[in-house]
Amino acid sequence: MTPELAHDLKASVRSIPDYPKPGIVFRDITTLLGDPRAFRRAVDELVQPWAGSKVDKVAGIEARGFIIGGAVAHQVSSGFVPIRKKGKLPHTCVSMEYALEYGTDHIEIHVDAVKPGERVILVDDLIATGGTAEGAIKLLRQLGAEVVAACFIVDLPDLGGAAKIRAMGVPVRTLIEFGGH
Repeated sequence: MTPELAHDLKASVRSIPDYPKPGIVFRDITTLLGDPRAFRRAVDELVQPWAGSKVDKVAGIEARGFIIGGAVAHQVSSGFVPIRKKGKLPHTCVSMEYALEYGTDHIEIHVDAVKPGERVILVDDLIATGGTAEGAIKLLRQLGAEVVAACFIVDLPDLGGAAKIRAMGVPVRTLIEFGGH
């Protein structure tokens, strides 16, 4: 990715200070999603390493991961799998508890969403501590998927999430970084 593209994508992300609590700067990608050129360029850049590769499914983490994941799935001609908060999927699910900054939560996937051996790319808008992505990878692996990559538009490297996912043996692709929280 060119430095110019990284600059343009970074400029298309709105920063909201003290949200959701004092001291946090929320990185809002809805402005990037609302800019057709920035959205297209971000999706194209996320999928570039897998162009022409066999990808069976793209799994998106609720909620912004659905938007990006659907676009990525379209680009790589694969199916899309939603990973949702507990109780939001209508069919039989498998669940995984994951760590939050303070406490835990659960995510779920339909039990038949991926088949053993399917190659899956995990997608979300942002990686911070990596707890949700780690839980999603464990969930996909529990179903027998091969998680070939985890892709995020935004990385908050100071929080260590991308490094945590790489330590699980999953390549990580991020497009832009913001320091701090």
